[in-house]
Amino acid sequence: MLSPTPRAVHPGAWWLWAIGLAVAVSQTTNPLVLLLAAAALTLVVMARRTDSPWARAFRLYAVLGAVIIAVRLVLHVLVGLKWGEVVILPLPQVALPDWAAGIDLLGDVRLEGLLAALFEGLRLATMILCIGAANALADPKRLLAALPGALQEIGTAIVVAVSVAPQLAESVRRVHRARLLRGDSARGLRAVRRVAMPVLEDTLERSMALAASMDSRGYGRRGTTSPARHRATGALTLSGLLGLAIGSYGLLDASSPDWLGLPLLVVGAALGALGIASGSGAVVRTTYRPSPWRLPETLTTGCGLLAAAAAFASTRWEPGAMTMPLAPIGPPQLPWILTAGLLLATLPAALTPPPALTRDRTRRTTSTAGSHA
Repeated sequence: MLSPTPRAVHPGAWWLWAIGLAVAVSQTTNPLVLLLAAAALTLVVMARRTDSPWARAFRLYAVLGAVIIAVRLVLHVLVGLKWGEVVILPLPQVALPDWAAGIDLLGDVRLEGLLAALFEGLRLATMILCIGAANALADPKRLLAALPGALQEIGTAIVVAVSVAPQLAESVRRVHRARLLRGDSARGLRAVRRVAMPVLEDTLERSMALAASMDSRGYGRRGTTSPARHRATGALTLSGLLGLAIGSYGLLDASSPDWLGLPLLVVGAALGALGIASGSGAVVRTTYRPSPWRLPETLTTGCGLLAAAAAFASTRWEPGAMTMPLAPIGPPQLPWILTAGLLLATLPAALTPPPALTRDRTRRTTSTAGSHA
């Protein structure tokens, strides 16, 4: 371990690591690779998460992934394209009116098409799990404080969006604990009706408290800037976003010209950086307990980016191993380059410092030690 002193890892490093894994997962439908990626995510989260509300939301993302897989299979049975040779569930086919031509309800469910729907749902569920891992490891408040000043408004919206699930999980936990203390052990639909309103009320109170605290600290207020600088900042930022979007499309589309890919992506990134730097100069703020960026953060980011690079390398050098053979059905192969990248992605579990103990966990540890003594 590089740093034995417990501290919080920079939230940007965890998000870059998770985005790299999400990019790697998006390139394959191989179930072995997807399960390996899910195992790598779970290992790092279990090793480096705290007992904060957002860390406990990882289970919700896992449940959401399972729901996505189930919905994908149900939609395939209802309106999906039935293809393949092995019929596993004969169902009657319902013809729709002319205005819905091309869509058929039900029909014989074939093994090949059902497996394809399963693996596509598994890929999406694993990508959702990547976002859940970043949300469980990165403190959203520290992430907001680490963003450049020009991205305060956008960062606020993003942080509020990604912290909905953690806050909801914490509210459900608080309400459930209060119900148990009152002797209310109702379950089923009756429990849902009794829990829904307190959870919504608690979430609303938390949101109002957060908004009041941000307003009292002057969050979002800007200094005096000239109209010319404001227009230049907007033009640079918009041009950078367009360059990034078109450059990304050029990289993904093999038939596009060479100048439409990496060169335009680099130009867009440079223009976006200039726009962010220009906009940040108009914001004057101080940060309490800034998050340092040290060697563990660099190694964590590098592990995620190496996983993404390994996926693109496997797509080029091992294309047959990136998909599940379905016509005919055969055993999946293991892409060794991507497998090595995913194994590297587990290194942050050992390369990053352990998380700092919260006050509640420290109290529990002290009381346990005292009881054993």
